[in-house]
Amino acid sequence: MSNKKLKILLASPRGFCAGVERAIEIVKKSVTKYGPPVYVRHEIVHNKYVVDSLKNIGAIFVEELDEIEDKSRPVIFSAHGVPKKVPAEAINYKMKYIDATCPLVSKVHREAENLHKANYHILLIGHLNHPEVIGTMGQLPNGSIDLIQTVKDVEEYKNSKGKQIAYITQTTLSVDDTKNIIDALKKKFPDIREPVKEDICYATTNRQAAVKKIAKNCDMFFIIGSKNSSNSLRLVEVAEKAGCKYTELIHSESKIPIDKIKKCSTIGVSSGASAPEVLVKDFIDQIKSKFNVKINEIEIVKENIVFKVPGKLN
Repeated sequence: MSNKKLKILLASPRGFCAGVERAIEIVKKSVTKYGPPVYVRHEIVHNKYVVDSLKNIGAIFVEELDEIEDKSRPVIFSAHGVPKKVPAEAINYKMKYIDATCPLVSKVHREAENLHKANYHILLIGHLNHPEVIGTMGQLPNGSIDLIQTVKDVEEYKNSKGKQIAYITQTTLSVDDTKNIIDALKKKFPDIREPVKEDICYATTNRQAAVKKIAKNCDMFFIIGSKNSSNSLRLVEVAEKAGCKYTELIHSESKIPIDKIKKCSTIGVSSGASAPEVLVKDFIDQIKSKFNVKINEIEIVKENIVFKVPGKLN
């Protein structure tokens, strides 16, 4: 360890949210109840460490149900949610399925269905091909929802159906970017219907706010998370926009840039909602082995939300 002093500002809240904890618990309890293997359609949450640890206890991950050889085994749907055709396919195969969709994503699904029933055309603010977006768009017949990714998409959008329009959003977006898109939508369509309660989830909002609060005081900022984790990637963007020029995602293949950290006096650390705390601890331990570290945890709000696991697993 060198004598170089380094201050770490540790953002709180960070890491696992209630939806992720529930989804992981569903896989563990399913293995306990039904015995291994249990199948999981898509990564249960976007984190390699979590997925590997669940593989070790008997979870097998597939992208589609037709990959499952033994259809007598249960299948779990990931926290991101699935299109309506997936449970229908499971029923068709006579498979037992357990839905680990985050309740906050399910809320957006119900919202979409209610708007559709009320004869609205729906705009979904989100990222193309993200599993949550695929799941939400798959709640309704084709053509019922159009995807909006940017302010430019809003400017170019034509309400060709002539229906009243409403918007919903992916739950893991950048709060600030989404606000700009919503502002553009309201300007273009003053009568657009908005969600009663915003769709971006509490955990996404809180983690972004915590990063925003400390980023400008950091020479570098590190987000622990996965390359395919939307909420982790948004945290990297938030740290940059909030005033920290050097921001990096630390994922399963990352090497910690010790040489760059040597030039810093203060670094910031947070983690995405699907990243376990053990990865944050490992990262900090590696830095402690090289520097004289002082950790200052900055907590902006206490989270105490818990989502119950389906009763049939207890």
